[in-house]
Amino acid sequence: MRRFLVLPAALLAVLALLTALAAGPRPQNSFHFSILGDRTGAAQPEVYERVWREIALLGPSFVINVGDTIQGGNDDQAAWQWAEVARVWERHKHFPLYLVPGNHDIWSDASRRLFQKVAGRPPQYSFDYQNAHFTVLDNSRTRELTEEHLRFLEADLQRHRDRAPKFVFFHVPNWLVFLKLGSGEFPLHQLCRKYGVNYVVSGHGHVLTRLERDGVVYLEVGSSGAGSRPRAESAEYFRRGHFYHHVWVWVRGGKAQFTVKELDGRFGQGRMFSAEAWGPDGPKFDPADPAAADLSTEAPPAAK
Repeated sequence: MRRFLVLPAALLAVLALLTALAAGPRPQNSFHFSILGDRTGAAQPEVYERVWREIALLGPSFVINVGDTIQGGNDDQAAWQWAEVARVWERHKHFPLYLVPGNHDIWSDASRRLFQKVAGRPPQYSFDYQNAHFTVLDNSRTRELTEEHLRFLEADLQRHRDRAPKFVFFHVPNWLVFLKLGSGEFPLHQLCRKYGVNYVVSGHGHVLTRLERDGVVYLEVGSSGAGSRPRAESAEYFRRGHFYHHVWVWVRGGKAQFTVKELDGRFGQGRMFSAEAWGPDGPKFDPADPAAADLSTEAPPAAK
């Protein structure tokens, strides 16, 4: 007859604790997501589709854009414009898509109602993923963040005070003028500091820009198909942030790492680099070879 060893409950609890300690603390977050830049105005054929293909191959947890998905401006044409771009989404519907409203997406009350129907949520909303929090504001019909925007943001951040990291998305980057003039004392930044917002992400200008103030990272994602085609062979266009790209974000614990991926082939040169390597004046690396700065110039140590 077999005999089974029965361990006391207290000993079982100690063993469980030791096992957990040996495994080490698990991060509250461990996921990836992708950021799409503007598709319009003046959408360029094939670019948006190629960006989606690259994103799909990466397999993000979800995709979020920075606005300007359709050309817009005409209530009579808006429905078929959304239907046109929805054909691209249909091929990648296994990735949840969060839309940020841009000025090409909402310009009238009718277009606002249509955006809400297409997006499946109101133009201003928030969501959680694991322990991270995302707030989406709608400044599609104004270049500023109004008192209404700021009240919505503060109330949302108060309700999710314990989440980290925190991301705020909206289309028109009103923060650019404040930060480039050297002033951090504007209402959005004050709220970001007060409630521990880590990242503010916008679009609109079709130019990659990254600025940082008081530990808050501000990122303007450039074109994922919008605007006149940059000259892929021109390093000067690249230095000014004019190139087709998307952004891959790895969230681990309370931090996020942003990687910018340029399209390749006839749309670019496929450069890939950390967003931290992009300063106020453009790339901190040689555009001809982003990896060159990572290569050691020192001779290898002599063999012993």
